[in-house]
Amino acid sequence: MTPLSLFVAALGATAFWLAWATWQAAKARKAARAGYFDALAPAFDHIARRVEPTGFPRMTAHLGSDAFDLQAIPDSLTFRKLPALWVMVTLPTPLPVQATLDIMARPTGNEPFSHFARLPQALPCPATLPEGTGIRSDNAAAVPDLDLIAPHLRLFADPKVKELVISPKGLRLVILADEAERGRYLIFRDLEVGKTPLPKDRLLPLLDALRAIHQTLTEAK
Repeated sequence: MTPLSLFVAALGATAFWLAWATWQAAKARKAARAGYFDALAPAFDHIARRVEPTGFPRMTAHLGSDAFDLQAIPDSLTFRKLPALWVMVTLPTPLPVQATLDIMARPTGNEPFSHFARLPQALPCPATLPEGTGIRSDNAAAVPDLDLIAPHLRLFADPKVKELVISPKGLRLVILADEAERGRYLIFRDLEVGKTPLPKDRLLPLLDALRAIHQTLTEAK
């Protein structure tokens, strides 16, 4: 075999290996994304799940009389930040409130999961909330009394808690669930997030928090 034929054979073998490795990585990434909520299933009475176009799941999870909507939302387009994975936990049940109150930590206006920037009215932020927290509403005169929900706002002591929405249609919490590794992103532009399933110990306190806020607002009616 001539040196040229050896070179061509080696080149072909390398191309085949690269194609195989790429296929294997894509297969593993697809499975990891689709299974991101798998560890949560035992915490609920029953669930209904589907995979979204992003590859991540959306799940309706029933616990007692409550049906929580869980969504995993990848965000790779945030300007000058690391790619992130947000988890949005919604309790879609009517509340005795007349306006939407949206509290967000460090708002940028580019959050793909939120209508925060579209709400027309800004409210002053209590000193008990972290610096840089924003509060907006569609009707500032009709929002729930912040003193009433103040005990629940301790949630924002956790820097991974991003948003709390209280509206006539229900409640929502958003957390930063994962973020791309800085070194791999800067060097290899690795955008991958959500390789490890969300642990139920990370989710259950959020469910408890939403239930507690719902109880507070309902009892204050």
